[in-house]
Formats: sequence, structure tokens, C-alpha cells
Amino acid sequence: MNHQSRQIHIGSVAVGGGAPVTVQSMTSTDTRDIGATCAQIDRLVAAGCEIVRCAVPDADAASALASIRTHCPIPLIADIHFDHRLALQVIAGGVDGLRINPGNIGDRWKVTEVVAACRDRGVPIRIGVNGGSLEKELLEKHGHATPEAMVESALGHVHILEELGFDQIKVSLKASDIRRTVAAYRLLARQVDYPLHIGVTEAGTTWGGTIKSAVGLGILLHDGIGDTLRVSLTGDPVEEVKVGWEILKSLGLRERGPVFVSCPTCGRCRVDLIAVAEEVERRLRDLPEPLTVAVMGCAVNGPGEAREADIGLAGGEGQGLLFRSGEVVRKVPQAEMVEALVEEVQSLLAERCAGCHSQDEDH
Repeated sequence: MNHQSRQIHIGSVAVGGGAPVTVQSMTSTDTRDIGATCAQIDRLVAAGCEIVRCAVPDADAASALASIRTHCPIPLIADIHFDHRLALQVIAGGVDGLRINPGNIGDRWKVTEVVAACRDRGVPIRIGVNGGSLEKELLEKHGHATPEAMVESALGHVHILEELGFDQIKVSLKASDIRRTVAAYRLLARQVDYPLHIGVTEAGTTWGGTIKSAVGLGILLHDGIGDTLRVSLTGDPVEEVKVGWEILKSLGLRERGPVFVSCPTCGRCRVDLIAVAEEVERRLRDLPEPLTVAVMGCAVNGPGEAREADIGLAGGEGQGLLFRSGEVVRKVPQAEMVEALVEEVQSLLAERCAGCHSQDEDH
């Protein structure tokens, strides 16, 4: 479909309009605990989080968010339900974005006040429709939370903001069911050009939720739908960020850190490839620099994949050939494979870094 969206800015980060798809997460700490929340944000940023959201259930949390904003190095979004006073408080406190559904705020004057404050401060609003919390009248009309009901809910909120002359909007339509989520986003993408925040909500624990999210988000992104994403997992939110990046990397949409290539092993393998591959991935997984690393087990596909990678290893009889940029570097015994490959990666990155410094000096 290649949904053509307009561009908005969440703080300094562009969303939509051809900007790279951004990776978001949400803190799981009590927002009122400023220290714990800031510490978790630091961990999220280190993992590659580009926009972070915090829950704001009450005035104390809204007050804490102002302090968190001064610490937070990436755009900060406040997640608010129903209470327009909390929205006004966090906007005054400097948040970069607001997640609130205008149809749930109450009287029109309350919505008008929030929109005016957002306009004055340059704060976009995300309309977030969830299949588990649709309006009662829409459930009665459609029978249950169908894609059509979800889209109707989103458009109702959008129209409220449009009637007030506000267009700094992004929209999400999340359900825990992949097919319903995909159908809802496809339907909405045909009707609006606002940036779309995509995700499969309540996807589950880290294992199952990762698979569910990869399938759902992969379909949408391959369709050209999605300007920013959150992977919703029951677990450490840092894992949400890591999974989000892996999804984008697998589709060639973004680059960050290593892309690992390793074979599933078979009866031809004569090295302990599983142990080698897992240890290499563990040692290199936190590198932010993009590169391809291949760990292969036999002579059938091994040399070819190893040559195609930036750094590659092709296993043989208790040993392996180490490749760098398509050329054989040396032969290494199994006991030295991990260390030799990691050292070669570090050497390559050091040369790249030196080259970058040299270019900067030339300019």
C-alpha cells in the first residue's frame, strides 16, 4: 500500500513523511519514582529507544514527569486517560507528546483547552485506539471490536481535533489479534494521511510476544504502513526496543548493531556451532555499529555466507576459516573461534572509526 503520511515532530524526532521508522517503548516503573524511571529510561536509550512514554495516572505522576523531562535525552510522551487537567499539567511541564483520546476527555471546553495548550507548545497528540476498550455504542453497532469499529472510533477522535483546527496527530489501532490489527491499519491507511504508530497490543511474554509482534508488524511494514512502532511485551521494556530494531533490520528499513547469520546445523557440521554462535551473539549484541556477522557450520553454504558477511566463520573438521570482507584471514581451531571472530570485529570497527575521524579532519 505504501501509506503516504504527513510529517510531525515529537521533540526533535521526525515521524512520518518519509522519516525513518522510529522505535518506541514505555516505562514500566511507577512514574512517581523519579530515580527508578530515569534509570530505566537510560537503559532504554542505551538499547536504541528513540521515543519513550510514561504513564500519568495522577497529579503526582504529572509533577514527577517535569523532573524526568529534564533528565530524559530523548522525546518524552505522557500517557493520559480521561483527565484533561493532567494533560495541561504535563504540557506545562515540557513533555514532547501526548497520548490521549479527545473523545474520552469529557466536555468540549476541556478538549479545547488541551488542544490550545498543545498548539502553543508544539505538542502532537497520539490518538490510541485499543480493541479492548472501544466505546460501548460502537460495540453495540458492530457486535464486537471489529476492524471497522476500531477505525470508526479513531476517526471520531480525529474529527474532534480537526474541528478545532489541530492536525499534529498520529494514530494507533492496536488489538491483541494480528489479523484484526492488520486489517484495521490497512483500512485506516486508505482514509487518512496522519502518521501511524503501529503495534500488536498485549502481545504476551517475551518469547511468544516477540513472534506475534514480528509477524504483525512485519506484515504492516512490508505493506508500507507504519511510521513509528512499539513492541508490547510482558517483561523488561528493554527487550521491546531490541525486538523492534530486529524487526526493522530484518526488513532493511533501519540499521543498528550486528546482523547475525548462522546455519541451523545438520549432520555435516563438525564443530560445536551452537555454542560458538550463541557466544558470538552474546559478545556482540550490544554493539550499536551496523555490520553483518556470519557463523556457519560446514562447507556447503558456509564459505559463501562467510564471504558475503563483513566478518564470517566457516566451520570445518574441528576448526574454521575466518573471513573478513570476503577474504580468508586465517584458519582457527574451535577453541579459538569466538575470540578470533570477536577480535576481528573489533579490529574492523576500529578501522572504520579511524576512517571516520580522518574524513572529519579533512573537512
